[in-house]
Amino acid sequence: MKILVVNAGSSSLKYQLIDMDNESVIAKGLVERIGIDGSSLTHKYGKDTKQIFEKVTEIPNHTVAMNLVLEALLDKEHGVISSVKEIGAVGHRVLHGGDKFTASCIVDAACEKAIEDCIPLGPLHNPANLSGIRACQAVMPDTPMVAVFDTAFHQTMPEKAFLYGVPYKYYEEDAVRRYGFHGTSHRFVSARAQELLGLGEDSKVIVCHLGNGSSLSACVGGKCVDTSMGLTPLEGVLMGTRSGNVDPAVVEFIANKEGISVTETLTMLNKKSGLLAVSGVSSDMRDVTAAAKAGNPRAKVALDMWAYSIKKYIGAYAAAMGGLDAVIFTAGIGENHAIGRGMVCEGLEFLGIKLDPEKNQTCSGQEARISTDDSRVQVWIIPTNEELAIARDTLELTRK
Repeated sequence: MKILVVNAGSSSLKYQLIDMDNESVIAKGLVERIGIDGSSLTHKYGKDTKQIFEKVTEIPNHTVAMNLVLEALLDKEHGVISSVKEIGAVGHRVLHGGDKFTASCIVDAACEKAIEDCIPLGPLHNPANLSGIRACQAVMPDTPMVAVFDTAFHQTMPEKAFLYGVPYKYYEEDAVRRYGFHGTSHRFVSARAQELLGLGEDSKVIVCHLGNGSSLSACVGGKCVDTSMGLTPLEGVLMGTRSGNVDPAVVEFIANKEGISVTETLTMLNKKSGLLAVSGVSSDMRDVTAAAKAGNPRAKVALDMWAYSIKKYIGAYAAAMGGLDAVIFTAGIGENHAIGRGMVCEGLEFLGIKLDPEKNQTCSGQEARISTDDSRVQVWIIPTNEELAIARDTLELTRK
C-alpha cells in the first residue's frame, strides 16, 4: 500500500508518499505561501527523491494546494503513480488532541469535531491541520484519512506530572494542563531505543528532541511519564525563537512596560526570543555556534543557556524516574550538532554518562552509540522519522 503523509500549516503543506511494502519514500514536497503572493510547489521524486520539479502559481487555499500535489504525483514526466486509487490512505499530522486522544484514529465526523474542540488549545495549528484534512477529503473523497496527534504519546503521564498548580477548576472546566508535543517523534525514537538497546519494561530513557523547537521526554518502559513542553510548545528548554521557561510575571512586566497586550507579549516569547534574542545573531544553531567560535560573547552565552536548560531536565528526569539507562539525541540539532551534544553531556558523569568524543564527532546524522564502552548510561543518536511513524499508524488503522 502507498500512503500519503500530510502536514498542513497555516500557509504551507508538506507531504510524503511512502510505499509501505518497503517503507521507502517515493516522492515528497512542499507547498509554500498558501494564500500569499509568491506561492509555489516544490516536488521531489526519482531515485532518493533527488529530482526536483517546481511550479510557481497562485495557490489561494489548501484545496488548491492538494490538487497541485496530486497533479505532481500523477504527472507523466515527474509523477510516481498512475491513479489516485494507488494511494491507499492519507495520514495527517494534527498538533493538539487535548486529552481526548491517546492514540491515532480514523478521521470521521466525531474526530473532526474533537479537533475543532481543541482549537483553543492549538489556535495556530489545529485550524490549519483541519484545513489539510478537509482539502484531502475534497480531492480524494473515497480515500480513508487518519489523524495522528502530536500530544497523544504524552497522555500516559500521571496527574502529578501533567497538572499545574493553579485553581483546579481551570483543569476541570478548561482542560488547562501539560500536554507535551513532538509526541510522534518521541514515540518513534523511544520505541526504536527499546528495540535497539534491548530494554525491558523497567527501562528509564530520556529522549532529547532538539531542533528549532525542542522538547525532552522521560520514558519508563517506552511510555512517557513526563515531558518538557506544556499547555503549548512554549514551555521547556531554550529554543530557536521560543523563550522556554520564564517566570509568568515576566509576561505582565513586559506587557506593562511596552504597553502591549498579553497576546502580543506571548507572540514575542514564541517568535522573537530564544537563541535569536539572546545571541542577537540568529535562531539557527549553526549561525549561533559560528558566532560563538568567532568570539561573540552573546552567542556564547546563548549556547551555554541552551545546553544548561537541557542538562537540568536530564538531571530532573533521572531523579523523577529513579535512575537512567539511556539518553537519546534526535531531530535536526540533536542528530547533527556534535558540539551541542558534548555541551549537554559535559558534567553529567556523576549520573554515569561518559561521552566518547571521537564517536560524538564522527557519528552525526546516523544511528550510533556515542558513549564510551564503560559508560553506565548509554548515549545514542537515533534519527527521528515522524512521517514514517504517521504512515505506520495509518497503515495499521486502515487495515483494521
